[in-house]
Amino acid sequence: MSDMKWNAEGVPTYGQALDRAARATIAGMTRGLAPSVLATATLDWMMHLAAAPGKQAELWEKAARSATAIMEGGLHAHEAPVKDRRFATEAWSRQPFAALRDSFLLTEDWWQAATTGLRGMDRAHEAALSFSVRQILDVWSPSNVPFFNPEILTRTAETGGANLIQGAVNFTGDMMQLATGAPMETGDYRVGENLAVTPGKVVARTHLMELIQYTPTTRQVHPEPVLIVPAWIMKYYILDLTEQNSLVRWLVAQGFTVFMISWRNPGPEDRDLGLVDYIDQGPRAALKAIQAITGAPKVHAAGYCLGGTLLSIMAAQMARDHDERLASMTLFAAQVDFSEAGELALFISEAQVALLEDMMWHQGYLDSDQMSGAFTLLRSNDLIWSRMIHEYLMGERPHPNDLMTWNADSTRMPYRMHSEYLRQLFLENRFAEGKFELEGHTLSLTELRVPILAVGTETDHVAPWRSVFKIQRLTETETTFILTSGGHNAGIVSEPGHPRRHFRIATTQRDDPYKDADEWFAAHASVEGSWWPAWGAWLAERSSAKAKLPPMGSASAGYPPLCDAPGAYILQR
Repeated sequence: MSDMKWNAEGVPTYGQALDRAARATIAGMTRGLAPSVLATATLDWMMHLAAAPGKQAELWEKAARSATAIMEGGLHAHEAPVKDRRFATEAWSRQPFAALRDSFLLTEDWWQAATTGLRGMDRAHEAALSFSVRQILDVWSPSNVPFFNPEILTRTAETGGANLIQGAVNFTGDMMQLATGAPMETGDYRVGENLAVTPGKVVARTHLMELIQYTPTTRQVHPEPVLIVPAWIMKYYILDLTEQNSLVRWLVAQGFTVFMISWRNPGPEDRDLGLVDYIDQGPRAALKAIQAITGAPKVHAAGYCLGGTLLSIMAAQMARDHDERLASMTLFAAQVDFSEAGELALFISEAQVALLEDMMWHQGYLDSDQMSGAFTLLRSNDLIWSRMIHEYLMGERPHPNDLMTWNADSTRMPYRMHSEYLRQLFLENRFAEGKFELEGHTLSLTELRVPILAVGTETDHVAPWRSVFKIQRLTETETTFILTSGGHNAGIVSEPGHPRRHFRIATTQRDDPYKDADEWFAAHASVEGSWWPAWGAWLAERSSAKAKLPPMGSASAGYPPLCDAPGAYILQR
């Protein structure tokens, strides 16, 4: 937590409370992004650039070459292919649009050179400034200007301007939805109707989670059940979308007894719940219930995103206490080392964490809108400008699909828990460095002896695969790594039969020499298809022979079925 001083009653002084309220107001206006981060980075850049006459000369020369290239016919005159998806259509190759495109791309290239490679500049400042400049330039892309975009001009001519009228209707509807807080239109998708419909029962409930046991679809199952711990930042049914792409349904069909945690959507009254509470009332309580119901001595545990980080902490604690109830641990796009967490790390600094802490302190939680600012900026071309062009200028409106519906069904995070996560894990990286304390004891991943499988996705902006890969360096046990195509969500929801999917897989034994991520990538060939069957086979190899079905809940053990899946917590707003 922060180093704020408190008075004898354990509450902040008047001045401290006033400062926090002021910073919370700033955070509300900036969607949780700290303005001081960019200001500090800009000052660092200006000072170092002023003291670098050689760099300045190179930039002047580069600007002159770019101007000459434009006058001589643009990028095509120099055989420089245009790979930017914003300018992928043939219409952008015609004049004057080609000149507009080339001028913009060369300007982007110049600013990239100007904001990087300055000797002495702080690397974090360089990354933050370079990223921010790209976001600012993206605003002025000719693709975003109706009069400069040939695709918009063609559509307007074809429809007689109807696309702009429909775009105005779309924009007005979105603004009204934003102002009123109304839920996003989900089309034909409803939780419990055609989403999260794999049959099962809620068999345990704590204040923070419901535990779902899924109905078996095979005559026999492996004795070792599978517990899945999703991130508390999301609704669990990302892993149980429709019947066609449900990981849970597929896993049940492979002969496994599957249990899923469904997290509560916390409110202001939950502000003081921390990581210990989430472990105790989440996977630890679930593990106790699963063993009481099934009688299984060992359980396979899998965690997704933050759920995987939480599971790793619990597994390290169990290893320290010589608790051998885990048969294996699987991590889906989950990080345990945050030293290279990708562009998301640009938004996590002392100033940023302090601002978020003050915002959460003021209201007791961080809600989905306040979390979305950084995630949206990471993919601004896809999530901001592409949407603006297609929905507001082209007049198109995508029909909601299952993943869009899930993505809009977000959750909140309590003040204390998220502060502990951001500060201790993300900012200070204590877990990876062997400094993370839980209930008075320091934990280390080196104590783990259960086999581990980690899944990274190639285009993940939230948990970059090279960061996920680091689990192999931090443990001293058998580790299997899968790298699959797709992003943070679509790469995990990659059912068999999904077109254009591939993955790489390899197992590293405890005494094998270490390979870094790039060496590993080069050493292992890509395999076509979904990674799910490879994971299922990996689990089966580490499970006992299939036997009789366990009961659905157990009243005698204190875990009677409470209600049908998907339960009540998933419906909380």
